[in-house]
Amino acid sequence: MPLASGFEISTDRERIDLDYVHHYLSTLSYWAQGIPRDVVARSIDNSIAFGLYGPDGKQAGFARVITDRATFAWLADVFIDPAMQGKGLGKGLMEAIFGHSELQDLRRFMLVTLDAHSLYQQYGFGPPPNPERLMAVVRTDLYGKS
Repeated sequence: MPLASGFEISTDRERIDLDYVHHYLSTLSYWAQGIPRDVVARSIDNSIAFGLYGPDGKQAGFARVITDRATFAWLADVFIDPAMQGKGLGKGLMEAIFGHSELQDLRRFMLVTLDAHSLYQQYGFGPPPNPERLMAVVRTDLYGKS
């Protein structure tokens, strides 16, 4: 999926730079500090993974969607390399995700974000209806300190 300025998005898992994604998630993200490399690899293997690549072919962003490909999806681990932010690449990544053939006509698509509400609202995300029904098991201490 080509983007402006020579950037490209691909769901080819072979292209994903696992070391790059692991480094970002384990050291720069607020949600996966210290996550082990093998856990990141397993998460990619069990999701639809979207890699964002620059004109030089190097990875510049990432997102993954956990889904049954029929009724439900969860958007996770979305990031754009800090050096590449402000170029509309996050929007391009979201358009690629929402245009993916296996993510059409889902009954529910969810995510959690600390600070990107305005981006996700552009794609229809908002507070869940009946939030009192939403429940979760959250374990924040699984990976230890990075």
